[in-house]
Amino acid sequence: MSSLIRFKKPKNKRDAWFLLIFLLGFLIASYPLISQYYYRIEANQQVTDFDKAISLLDKKDIEHRLSQARAFNATLKPAELTDPFSKEEKEDGVKAYANMLMVKEKIGYIEIPRINQKIPIYAGTSDEVLQKGAGLLEGTSLPVGGKSTHTVISAHRGLPTAELFRQLDKLKSGDIFYIHVLDEILAYQVKKSQTVEPSNFDPILIEEGKDLATLLTCTPYMINSHRLLVRGERVPYQAPIRERALAVQKVKRYYFFLLMITVAIILLLIYWVKKEWQSVKRLRQKERRTHV
Repeated sequence: MSSLIRFKKPKNKRDAWFLLIFLLGFLIASYPLISQYYYRIEANQQVTDFDKAISLLDKKDIEHRLSQARAFNATLKPAELTDPFSKEEKEDGVKAYANMLMVKEKIGYIEIPRINQKIPIYAGTSDEVLQKGAGLLEGTSLPVGGKSTHTVISAHRGLPTAELFRQLDKLKSGDIFYIHVLDEILAYQVKKSQTVEPSNFDPILIEEGKDLATLLTCTPYMINSHRLLVRGERVPYQAPIRERALAVQKVKRYYFFLLMITVAIILLLIYWVKKEWQSVKRLRQKERRTHV
């Protein structure tokens, strides 16, 4: 009997180690998806808090802030543009120029239904900013719209904990994205996407009479030698029924995949517990037969 028990224990231990290693590998492989899920929850909460804070602002205060931002846009000098991913910014100066739009340290958020993203927008594109969300490129127009303005919103192509602009290349001509600032929602329709050298600022310069917004990120993914620009032109805001429906479909697929991961882990645990229980049961039966 004792020899039987000594024989069984190593096998059970091997099974336990095998399951543990498998689960660890499974969790490591699932980490990006799980961490992105939690980032999405946090980002959505920030968006909710931002909207709530805006609703508490006085209408006159909002109008004053917007008029200050429009006055600032009229003073811009395009020659001062720099690449957001290859320089260190002076944070104090960067924050000051967008101070009139700030609410809870943010100047708004961008909503991109095609890739199901709502990302807080901060002033500037410092490393600290781009680790939290999207940044307004210094030297470009504040995101309040108007003729002869060009807002540039920059974000990483993706972080281990968040997708951000990872799927920006999925945007197609005709797609709509939205910039939420104070109590306004600015709608922009994608006109074109292009890849440029980091030093090429011509595509993000102001164009006379046009109301433009460009989304900027690094490309190719993980190489980051160039910049992907997705340009949108201002269109009248309408309730985004089609775009939101598309986003809902993406959310459903996302949650379905998370559910499958959870179910797989639970089934593995059930299988292991059942196997261990059967092993113990067989061992006890053999022990009883031995005693008999």
